[in-house]
Amino acid sequence: MEQPIFNSFKDAVGLFVNYLNENYWEPIYEYLKIHPELVRTVPGFLVSPKEIIFYFGNTHLGIEYTGAERLESLPERQGVSIKIFDYTESNENFLEQIIGFNYNDSSSSVPLPLATFLEDLIMPTNKGFDKLAELKWHFEAQDSITVFNAGSPVLMGNKFTRIVNGLFFDADNNGLRTRHIKWIDFVPVHYDNSDTEKDAYGFDFSIFNRLIEHDCRYTYPLPSNYDYKHSKLQKINRLIEMVGSNETKETDITQFLSNPENQFILIMRFCAMSITSETTCVWQSVEKDPIRPDFFILQTNGFADIVEFKLPSVELGTVGRDNRESFSSQINSYVSQTRTYRNYFDDPNNRVWFEEKYKFKVYRPRRILIVGRRWQFDTETWKEIVSDYHDLEILTYDDLVDGVVAQLYM
Repeated sequence: MEQPIFNSFKDAVGLFVNYLNENYWEPIYEYLKIHPELVRTVPGFLVSPKEIIFYFGNTHLGIEYTGAERLESLPERQGVSIKIFDYTESNENFLEQIIGFNYNDSSSSVPLPLATFLEDLIMPTNKGFDKLAELKWHFEAQDSITVFNAGSPVLMGNKFTRIVNGLFFDADNNGLRTRHIKWIDFVPVHYDNSDTEKDAYGFDFSIFNRLIEHDCRYTYPLPSNYDYKHSKLQKINRLIEMVGSNETKETDITQFLSNPENQFILIMRFCAMSITSETTCVWQSVEKDPIRPDFFILQTNGFADIVEFKLPSVELGTVGRDNRESFSSQINSYVSQTRTYRNYFDDPNNRVWFEEKYKFKVYRPRRILIVGRRWQFDTETWKEIVSDYHDLEILTYDDLVDGVVAQLYM
């Protein structure tokens, strides 16, 4: 093992980056130039990473890649964002620190040594498993190695380890917690911090020289195109994970659903021809700020309806008693927002401008509000209140997911 001396881990990363660039990343790039047929299948983040994260531990150095799984063409080489985490002074489990939660709720106190190569690993804590089951997460949709009720995961000493497409789950008061590791390499190290001024970090990166051709020819495990139901359920699982966390923002959900590969969720649920997200609507007859509904869903009759998303974790309910129930102020504010959308399209000047600009029609659109979870609603009370609203439909995230899943199993 080489054993360089450095003043800080920032200095060490500079050394590591130079070595990897010369002996791994640049050779991968040159190999793909010679074999262009591999560009569309090589893991994209090895060639053009969004971010590379270095995790310093006492026994291993972790190198994690983030970014796109696929490339359309070989990009120009450019700089990359680097992050550094130092866990050398910590007595906690190195892998659990990287994952972000621990497995101490397991009935097993025996640590789980990880194999040297793990592809499609799913490893929930017990609390994470219970939450996934509650959310009706589809385990059968995952081509994976699934580990239940296991002790804390540990790296085998002096062994290189690689995790590809690892999914880790936990749950707390904020709901489901998810950690997706697309690709991480663990290199054994010898760490010596006995010197009060400098640390010694011994490592052997020669394995990366031997992995160049293998990694260029490796295909990242994305869902198979031929198995339609299987691949779609995996996408729905990603939505379920987002819905299950109180840390999810509205924009996280709408951006996910507007992604071309995920648009099938709204298209199937609302029998639409296509969807358009966050289209700016400029008022033509009055001076008002433009409006931007989350989604227009184009129906077969050539007209579009409007779908608006609010958080699944908001506190909902009704107020009043003695058969005079009404929506809470929070729900009323959401309804009022959708009413503004309706008012916009009541103006013929707005409709003409909109159709000329976006090439589809909207007139007296059905307004669909997606908010909350099913157990937050009293079914009969909600049906009575919603029936008083013209062209308004309120659905929960459970209604959205179940409506798509039901079609996939038909």
